[in-house]
Amino acid sequence: MARIVSGTALGGVFGVLVLTANFATPLWAQSDGIADLQGKISAAQAAKQTFAKGLSHCSELNGTNFYFAVRDRVLSLDDYHRSLESLAMAGGFNPDTKRPWTKADADTRWAQAQQQAHQDKASCELVANLPDLQKKLQALQQQAAATQNGPSGSNK
Repeated sequence: MARIVSGTALGGVFGVLVLTANFATPLWAQSDGIADLQGKISAAQAAKQTFAKGLSHCSELNGTNFYFAVRDRVLSLDDYHRSLESLAMAGGFNPDTKRPWTKADADTRWAQAQQQAHQDKASCELVANLPDLQKKLQALQQQAAATQNGPSGSNK
């Protein structure tokens, strides 16, 4: 008889845990989604501030060009690569290293320019998606509030 009672008690506790986990899972998923969206929104707002001058050139920043902040203009990766190769072949002065350009210097700067082109494109896309991200966040927050208020509101 004691086995039946203890088995029933354990089964009841296990059932409560399963039900609690099932009801809590959507809340965790929503809070994870909210935190993820808040992170993306924060990144988009930071990009909007730090890349403010470059944003006016977003139509050209498609991964084949990059924003050259020093001159406030967009440069083509292909043209830039040719210029770097010419500097290395001619042995022009490299102000960063304070010596003539080498092939290694040109390759390093070329890799940086390619990375910057991808980063500029991503920044433009992120800032362009900011209004949609804010709408999604607002909808998720309203849904989370309704989920939290819904069960307690029905018990009254």
